[in-house]
Amino acid sequence: MRRIAIALMSTVSGLVLLFSYHTSLNQGTAVASGGTPSGGTTSGGTTSSGTTPKATPSTAPKTSTAGSGEFTGDAVDTRWGPVQVKITVKNGKITAADAVVVPQENPRDVEINSYAVPILTQETVQAQSAQIDSISGATVTSGGYIASLQSAIDQAHLA
Repeated sequence: MRRIAIALMSTVSGLVLLFSYHTSLNQGTAVASGGTPSGGTTSGGTTSSGTTPKATPSTAPKTSTAGSGEFTGDAVDTRWGPVQVKITVKNGKITAADAVVVPQENPRDVEINSYAVPILTQETVQAQSAQIDSISGATVTSGGYIASLQSAIDQAHLA
């Protein structure tokens, strides 16, 4: 009887430890970067946890002259940290996009964003809109990128 009680308590203790183990090291902070990697969100601006990223108004200077200039979208808070996109517009066309703030708290954020951000940037210039696909494996960053991109496009008064 004593062995059964010890085995049962050991099993319960093991299960409690197993379910209380935290698997993520992400703390949700971000570092400004010059177009380097980012963290993720799903298409349509909803994070993988089911919440909508919150946009923070941009304080970056905006320059524009007759359909041209640089426009920085609002910083969008995602599950892993803020994402902010800047676009360059010439004659009403997006000529460049740059993720100026992306999550980089740990090596996994850097790894994910090193492949996701260049793809998102390329798709932005090709699509000339925020109607781009999310990157598999970087859905939280993708959603934040798309939301910030839409904010920049709105500021540029593009269709």
